[in-house]
Amino acid sequence: MTDLNTLGLAEARDALRAGSTTSKDLTEACLTAIEGAGALNAFVHHTPEIAMDRAAAADTRIAAGDAPAMCGLPIGIKDLFCTKGVPSQAGSRILEGFLPEYESTVSGKLQDSGAVMLGKLNMDEFAMGSSNETSVYGNVINPWKVDDRDLTPGGSSGGSAAAVAADLCLAATGTDTGGSIRQPAAFTGIVGIKPTYGRCSRWGVVAFASSLDQAGPMTKSVRDAAIMLEAMCGYDPKDSTSVDLAVPDFEALMTGDIRGKKIGLPKEYRMDGMPEEIEKLWANGADMLRDAGAEIVDISLPHTKYALPAYYVIAPAEASSNLARYDGVRYGHRAKLDAGDGITEMYEKTRAEGFGPEVQRRVMIGTYVLSAGFYDAYYNRARRVRTLIKKDFEDVFAAGADAILTPATPSSAFGLGEMTDVDPVQMYLNDIFTVTVNMAGLPGIAVPVGLDSKGLPMGLQLIGRPWEEGDLLSSAYALEKAAGFVAKPTKWW
Repeated sequence: MTDLNTLGLAEARDALRAGSTTSKDLTEACLTAIEGAGALNAFVHHTPEIAMDRAAAADTRIAAGDAPAMCGLPIGIKDLFCTKGVPSQAGSRILEGFLPEYESTVSGKLQDSGAVMLGKLNMDEFAMGSSNETSVYGNVINPWKVDDRDLTPGGSSGGSAAAVAADLCLAATGTDTGGSIRQPAAFTGIVGIKPTYGRCSRWGVVAFASSLDQAGPMTKSVRDAAIMLEAMCGYDPKDSTSVDLAVPDFEALMTGDIRGKKIGLPKEYRMDGMPEEIEKLWANGADMLRDAGAEIVDISLPHTKYALPAYYVIAPAEASSNLARYDGVRYGHRAKLDAGDGITEMYEKTRAEGFGPEVQRRVMIGTYVLSAGFYDAYYNRARRVRTLIKKDFEDVFAAGADAILTPATPSSAFGLGEMTDVDPVQMYLNDIFTVTVNMAGLPGIAVPVGLDSKGLPMGLQLIGRPWEEGDLLSSAYALEKAAGFVAKPTKWW
């Protein structure tokens, strides 16, 4: 077999079990692809020795008949996941030199399942960004190009999205706080699922906003997402928000039979100024699901318009609390001090040097909305709005909707620098279709369904009932089959 790095998880798994390839060969193919793709800046910490050791161990397990679904499959790990003995910086200078003494639960579960870690993937600093331009490592570049312009792969999981789209790995982990799996997946023509809040453990994942963060897989197909998600899920007593529920066989539930299912189209997502191509994509997606046997119904999520402002109160508030632990005392970067400087000066200089502008902006916003005199006016009000947003979804599902179809992003991938040079709020608007899912704690998946007039991928989002990822994946599989999206970026790197 040639071009082994272009395989998906399901194809590679079946090839390994059939004996037509080995994990060692798969891993070497990916490592070679990574070496030739430095221009993308997707991988920031390379672990070839670990990868080959795990590949050898996986081949032994497969030969012995002890092969879980992920055994022997080479993947990338987002830099937000702590990996024992491997740099884990969350894309920030303030964690420079940090080598965890422990493994995050999710990356540990993948390791236990036999998955092969190729290295750590670039990301927006502390997962704060929608374009992968806030990383201390520099920009990730989307493998898709138009007119030789460098495009964003989306964020914050931009390195994961670019690596999967460019076939540098078979799949990758991502995290999603307001759309950081689904938006970059849509921008790069891959699949990304954010599971129900509490389905995947957050232990060992560097925290941004603890009530919103959730890990998930970024893959080449919906089937691959089902395979990887099962390996990542499971109850973890070390995470107080982890839910003690049995993990289903997501792949077995993924029948693609959606006859009789009700798919809702929220009228509030038809926003002023929405590009005609996005509107048409959404309509085409609804037609595809209708042709597959689903009933398409109009629904209302009346508090949608308040989701983005409420999110940008709650997320920075939680970030300001979480990031208070980075002070230069115990680990990571510490600023050089002048004679006479004390502990206060050390904190101030370390945090000024260690945090980038976007992180500083969000920490200051968060500190402000939590301060005396503003707590009720901003933070408590945003929490009440969040409750109303959650109830909107509950009412829609109680009325019989099985899933909700929306655009994933308000546009295809934009050029690097195009948004950062304008009002930051314009960048925040990229999350307009995705933040409601995090606010309500629901599962959501982005599926590539077509190309725009420039030849760039565009995706649609399906939102499911809580804890019904299997049903959501089945609907996504039906959409994927109907769309028949097989486009790949032309290699230029």
